[in-house]
Formats: sequence, structure tokens, C-alpha cells
Amino acid sequence: MKILHVDSSITGARSVSRELSALIVAQLGGSDQHQVTYRDLVAEDLPHFTAVTAPSAHPLSNTVSMLDQAQQTQRDESDVVLQEFIDADTVVIGVPMYNFTFSSELKAWLDRIVIPGTTFKPGPNGPEGLAGGKRVILAIARGGYYGEEGAFKAAEHAESLLRAILGFIGVRDIEAVIAEGLNDPAARPKAIASARNAVEHLAA
Repeated sequence: MKILHVDSSITGARSVSRELSALIVAQLGGSDQHQVTYRDLVAEDLPHFTAVTAPSAHPLSNTVSMLDQAQQTQRDESDVVLQEFIDADTVVIGVPMYNFTFSSELKAWLDRIVIPGTTFKPGPNGPEGLAGGKRVILAIARGGYYGEEGAFKAAEHAESLLRAILGFIGVRDIEAVIAEGLNDPAARPKAIASARNAVEHLAA
């Protein structure tokens, strides 16, 4: 099995989403049993999505007739990002919640995998996803409370948006391990322990 492991937290070693995503990969068997590709989107600093940085498969890329060496390097990297996603059987994504949604680094990565004609296409009843058959596991860290009983449920635009984007390109097998209330010092240890326990119950 090919696992794509993606992290997007800006807090480094203090990151709960990074800890959880690593635990999930280990729970699945890690590199001892599977081929694991790792991307640290913060360290790699993918540039924002433009006609230059779009993967070659994106129609927008054809609007730029000439690329200099630096631009070609960016285009090539975007091609690799897209292919890694296409090739993966399971994708594990560390998702810290910032200002009600996920990080701009993760958005830049998502822009490289939502590609007309590659991961979705027009259909008789609207767009059809072409990236089905994958399992995606989200390791989500939230400072506040945004679950069904949370006062800010309507302001949750990280997990919900990711499910919408992934569903749009055909991914239906989406699971989430969530640690929330992390900004509450009294609740934080219990929240992390609960998320770790949820990881242990994931099917390998």
C-alpha cells in the first residue's frame, strides 16, 4: 500500500496535528509495511496557485507559453505533488485549524490536486470525481469546540471544507481523528489522550 502523509502545521514540534498524523501512519503500519511519502507543506513552502505553478495537467497551465528555469522547477514540483496524490492508496493529512479553517499551506496543496480532466470531469448531472478508491484520514487539531454540541459549530470550515473538496474529486472514504478544546489548559490533556485513543482504534 502507498501512503501519502501530509503535514501543514506551523507550530513544529508542539503541533498536535503533526503528532496525530504520525501516530496514524504508524497505526497503519508505517514505512515498515508500506511505501510512505511524506510532505511537510510548511517546510517546503509551496507557492500559491497560479498559471505558472499549476500542474501541467491543469488547463490553466497552457496559458503560459514560456517558463524560465525557476518557473519550470515550480511547475515540475506541482506535477510531482499531483502524481503523489493520484498514486496514493491512503492519504493522511495533519489539519490544524487556524481562524476557522485550515492553513494556507494546505490550501496550496489542495489547489494542486483539484484538476479538471484529471481528478474530476464534467458529467451529465454535474462534475464527476475521478479520484475515488482512496482512503483519507484527517488528523484535526482545534483550539475551540466546533463539534455537534459546540457553540461555534457553524464557524467550522476546516473539516467540512476538506470533506467537500475531497468529495468533489470522488473521495468517499474519509475519516477524522479530532482533538479539540486545545486552548483550554484544563481540557487539553484529555483531548489529546482521547484523540490518541481514537487513532489506536483505526483499522490498519
